[in-house]
Amino acid sequence: MENVFITTQQNRKLLYQLLTKTPKEVLVKIPEGFRNNIWWNIAHILVTQQLLVYRRSGLPIQIDEWMIDAFKKGTVPNEEPTDDAIEDVAAYLLSTSELMQQDYENGLYTEYDEYTTSLKVTLSTTEDAMVFNLLHEGLHLGVVLSLLKAVSTT
Repeated sequence: MENVFITTQQNRKLLYQLLTKTPKEVLVKIPEGFRNNIWWNIAHILVTQQLLVYRRSGLPIQIDEWMIDAFKKGTVPNEEPTDDAIEDVAAYLLSTSELMQQDYENGLYTEYDEYTTSLKVTLSTTEDAMVFNLLHEGLHLGVVLSLLKAVSTT
């Protein structure tokens, strides 16, 4: 599991840099052919990790509840984020990945509500969820990089 935590943390550092260094007008732009933006994808990554790893393990989520409703699977960008919302998501990107590892090392994940993802992968344990979450984050990082390229060429 150590490599999962290291890789997640590295991915989150990259997302943090993208979120904090990219101008807001770029973060929120939805280029032709896309249905969401950089901002939504980064916040969605955060929310999905909380739902897959924490909520399905019976533990309280570690982010603001409004984020779940705004960025869970099936949602789309519906308003421009405030500067405070961007700062909150940026801070949570790093803190939640660190906390996930600490909670794992402290043995807090003792149960898991089995779940089959839209990719038809069945998650039976928290470890399964952490590994799948890494795949999910990688997919959305690819989308973020594609969006960044699309936005910068328009």
